[in-house]
This record gives sequence, structure tokens and C-alpha cells, in this order.
Amino acid sequence: MENLTEVQTGSQEIFDGVILHVFKDTVQLPNGHSATREVIRHVGAVCVIPVTDDGYAVMERQFRYPVDDVILEIPAGKLDSKDEDHEEAARRELWEETGYTAKELIPLGKFYPACAYSDETIWMYLAKGLTKGERHLDADEFLEVFTLPLDKAVEMVMANEIPDGKTQLAILKTKAYIEKEGKTL
Repeated sequence: MENLTEVQTGSQEIFDGVILHVFKDTVQLPNGHSATREVIRHVGAVCVIPVTDDGYAVMERQFRYPVDDVILEIPAGKLDSKDEDHEEAARRELWEETGYTAKELIPLGKFYPACAYSDETIWMYLAKGLTKGERHLDADEFLEVFTLPLDKAVEMVMANEIPDGKTQLAILKTKAYIEKEGKTL
């Protein structure tokens, strides 16, 4: 197999934000030449697709300023630190944003939303055995929680009605998990 690895030889921080940290890195290419890479460093995040016992996905509508649109998404949020336990973070985000708690979280894998320029990793979970409670939104968080049949969510992904990448992937992976395992929720 051909060596495709790039090796960092230098790094300069360009911007130090609350969520994003931008670096201008110098790398050595596999052929020995140098190149520049601009990289956004991110602490990481989790997302959760909560599915009720009767097959309804718990979803959110939330305004996303960068795209100036209200987007359909699943509960998600950034880690408090790179060392935070991913499952605990997923449980926290589920509870804070929707009020639900889950008896079981099933890992669906990790997702790189923009690997060409960011190291952000999102760990995805399916939440089962849900109990509804009161949500605890952050002061700057405004969202509407609703449910729809998981099969309808799959249709909406395929019809380009859900543009958010993490939400698309989690919905499709959940549907595949249920079908492969012959699982009932």
C-alpha cells in the first residue's frame, strides 16, 4: 500500500475562539515536499437519535445562523472536554435538549463532518427505552422538539428535506441497524 501520510512539521494558531480554534500547519507530503494546511480544531461532539418504543424518532427544529435556516436535526452537542466520556455527553445532551432519558444507548460509530479542514469528530448514538421528562436548555438555546415515524424520517432524508449530515447518517444507520438485527424498538 502506498504511503499517503502527511507529517506536521510546524503549526501556528491563527484564531482562538470559544468553539473553534484555527491553525495554519506546515506538513511534509509523502513525496517529501512541503504544503500548508489550514485546520479547524474542535473538542468533539455527540449526537443522539432517540427512538420511542413505537418507532418514532425524537427530532428538533433549530435555527442555524451560518446557513440562515431552521434545520431538522437530532439532539447533539459538543463535548465539555476532549476527555469527556462520549456516552455520558450523549445522555446529557439528550436530557438537556429534549427532557428524555434512555435505558440504553447503542453506539452507531463516529462521523467526521468536514475532514478536509477540521478534526471535529461526532460520536453517534441510538437511544432506546425512553422516558420523557423536563428539558433543560442552555440560555442561548432555542429549539422545538417533536416526533415523527422513523420511516418518515428516512423518506425525508432521501427527499433532501433533512440537510444536516449527522442527522442524515444517524437516521439511516438506525434504520439499517433495526433491519439487520431484526430489532424492535
